Amino acid sequence: MRDDAGNLQHIYQISSAVKGVGEVSGSYCTPRGKHIIRAKIGRDAPENTVFVGRRPTGEIFSPELFEKFPGRDWILTRILWLSGCEIGYNRLGVNDTMRRYIYIHGTPDRVQLGVPGSHGCIRMRNAELIELFDLTPVGTSVEIIA
Repeated sequence: MRDDAGNLQHIYQISSAVKGVGEVSGSYCTPRGKHIIRAKIGRDAPENTVFVGRRPTGEIFSPELFEKFPGRDWILTRILWLSGCEIGYNRLGVNDTMRRYIYIHGTPDRVQLGVPGSHGCIRMRNAELIELFDLTPVGTSVEIIA
C-alpha cells in the first residue's frame, strides 16, 4: 500500500488464483489492471466471520467447520469488492471484474499465502485485511499486476 506521494506504507502477503491471471468471466483467474474498491462489506463483523454471497452466514470459521466443509471457498472477515477501470479489459462485457465477484477477502490462517490458491480473488490474512479495510475508503485505486 502506498500513500498519496507514492511512498510504500504497508506490504501484505497475498494469494491469487491457482489458475493464474486472466480477465474472462468463468476463467477462475485473477484479473489484472487498474481497479477501484467499489464496496466494503463486513465493517463490524467479528474476525473469521464466514461470508457467502457477500452476506454473513452466522458462522465463525473454526478448524471443525473446515473439516465439515473441506471443499468450501472460505471468504472470511471482510470483503473489498473490486471494480475494473479499463473498459474492454477488466470492465464491462465478459471481462467485468465486479460482475465476476472478485474481492480482496480474508482466508483461514491455515491457508498458505504467497502461492496461488484462490478461485480468482485476492486472499489475505484476516488481521491484515482488517487493517487494510480500515485504511482504505471506497474508491481507493488498486492495481493488480502479474
